[in-house]
Amino acid sequence: MFTRLLNWVDDRFPLTDTFERHLSKYPAPIGQNFWYLAGVLLIVVLVIQLISGIWLLMNYVATTEDAFASIQYIMRDVDYGWIIRYMHTTGSSMFFLLIYLHMFRGLLYGSYQKPRELLWVLGWLTYIILVAEGFTGYVLPWGQMSFWAAQVILSLIGSIPIFGEELLTWIRGDYLISGITLNRLFAFHVVLLPLALIAVVFVHIVALHEVGSNNPEGIDIKKHLDEDGVPLDSVPFFPYDVVKDLFAIGIFLIIFCFIIFFFPDGGGYLIEYINYEEANNLKTPDHIVPAWYYTPYYAMLRAITFPIGPLTAKFLGFVVMGGAMVIIAFVPWLDKSPVKSIRYKGLFSKLALFILVLSFIVLGYLGMVTPNPLRTALAQVFTATYFLYFILMPFYTKYEKCKVVPERIKI
Repeated sequence: MFTRLLNWVDDRFPLTDTFERHLSKYPAPIGQNFWYLAGVLLIVVLVIQLISGIWLLMNYVATTEDAFASIQYIMRDVDYGWIIRYMHTTGSSMFFLLIYLHMFRGLLYGSYQKPRELLWVLGWLTYIILVAEGFTGYVLPWGQMSFWAAQVILSLIGSIPIFGEELLTWIRGDYLISGITLNRLFAFHVVLLPLALIAVVFVHIVALHEVGSNNPEGIDIKKHLDEDGVPLDSVPFFPYDVVKDLFAIGIFLIIFCFIIFFFPDGGGYLIEYINYEEANNLKTPDHIVPAWYYTPYYAMLRAITFPIGPLTAKFLGFVVMGGAMVIIAFVPWLDKSPVKSIRYKGLFSKLALFILVLSFIVLGYLGMVTPNPLRTALAQVFTATYFLYFILMPFYTKYEKCKVVPERIKI
């Protein structure tokens, strides 16, 4: 009965072929390590965010009068509402933590090199959408930090010369941040951006399975095939990788639940304590800081303290902050190395990657604390080292001495 039903579906839709190509028979390279778990965990977090977001949507009211109160209603009066809300807030931080690890793995093992350039750009586009999704969601609780963070970020648009103020008014829908602004951000957060995110993630996975997964050795496994055309240095995704992924998902969910039940605020990093106060446009917080996953870029924004000609420091900081995100997309064309994996690249590539990670972490810290002359100077230095990683990449990757890459993956 089941076989007949499956055959009936296969005659009208390639269900079995799709399942075999993308799951059961997909040739996964052997030797994939811890860094390759972030991808599947991102899918798990995406599902958590969609489900918890739908449940929050049932009780949230997107007006300046009721938004904050509706969050308190969810937390205090809705059955298990506090779990749902903490799932969503914890999930947002986990989303960014995992995508940063995922991007680092791509840089580590050269997962952006030919023929995976489009795959990298699609992953970068996923990150940009996620940045927008996180920002719009951060405003919705309508707490003090939500309101003033939105005030700071949206005001950057007004710093654009000539038409910035008109553009800012058009985006806000008002001359000040108001209920119209909140409704617009709400619509983006629950409709447009999730749809775009799901679509790009789907295309990203399809593109991944078209060109094949990378491996820590950076070796093209399609060069050595068996008599059936299956790469010799691969295993079927099911059951080998599935079992490994299920184990990782189990460990991840234990950590995830531990945070929800015992550390939901994350010491003020996952949910800022000041955000438990309702938004008040007449009371500016002592220290305005975005969510932790934006603080490296916020530090870059504040690092620019000098104007250049008619361009204000605020606008230049906005350009630097945006450029820090955009430049990541060009890595496939900046890297001139003949090898992919950091295991076989030269000393300069290893040192440059270490400095990039160090710069990002230090900038993240500097973006959380109040600025002073020393911290501003440090932010300027590490902003420069961040950009130098990308700007100098065509030179140090082309001329450094690399190791010989083996023909087959070693276990």
